[in-house]
Amino acid sequence: MGTVTTNDGTDIFYKDWGPRDARPIVFHHGWPLSADDWDGQMMFFLNEGYRVIAHDRRGHGRSSQSPTGHEMDTYAADVAALTEALDLREAVHIGHSTGGGEVARYVARAEPGRVAKAVLVGAVTPIMLRTPDNPGGLPMEVFDGFRAALLANRAQFYRDVPAGPFYGFNRPGAQVSQGVVDNWWRQGMQGAANAHYECIKAFSETDFTDDLRRIEVPVLVAHGTDDQIVPYEDSAPLAVELLRNGRLKSYEGLPHGMLTTHPDVLNPDLLAFVKE
Repeated sequence: MGTVTTNDGTDIFYKDWGPRDARPIVFHHGWPLSADDWDGQMMFFLNEGYRVIAHDRRGHGRSSQSPTGHEMDTYAADVAALTEALDLREAVHIGHSTGGGEVARYVARAEPGRVAKAVLVGAVTPIMLRTPDNPGGLPMEVFDGFRAALLANRAQFYRDVPAGPFYGFNRPGAQVSQGVVDNWWRQGMQGAANAHYECIKAFSETDFTDDLRRIEVPVLVAHGTDDQIVPYEDSAPLAVELLRNGRLKSYEGLPHGMLTTHPDVLNPDLLAFVKE
């Protein structure tokens, strides 16, 4: 574990496990979580002999609760600062949800040789918000509802999201894990309310169309068809169409948080893509 200090004085916390000469796998978490959300994948790849790195986005987890910079350009710049500090080469960047948008923005601008491949899992790409160019997106009222719930009672909101749509625990017959719900709440409440509030705009309104078009490395786009947070039809198929070297992997009936609910399904597929 360690921290990297960015140009504006923000400390970015990161985990860095495994052999330093092994291929690096960099994990990017979703809103409003932290690097801890990737523990299942980090342990899996660590046991496969890889070097695994995950950071807490600014304002999230153990990173600085910075007053500014809660938008995608700064998030990507923070990732660049981390990869430069650790001198990561030919890395595979895997992002979930908001982290998928962060990966797209970073990889599209990364220095040559830094990135070998990327994976977008339940990602917010190309854009979540309904616009004239994206008529299938979600209306602004959805995201205004997120903001209102966060302001009214963040602690309760961070119970309701994982106990309901995030992991599909609101579906009939779902096997609810209270530990998973509690862990989501723990990660969320560790971060800063201001950062989480501003990040709603970042993950919902940022248009990643140009980023996806610029990416040249192979990209795996993985998405559950029962994703209630980032609807499948307005995300994964559209993202793949924009990528030069993209591949779509759909998971029938799986939820937004499928990396946690179905690691036995997802982890081998991630490993196979990394090994190709």
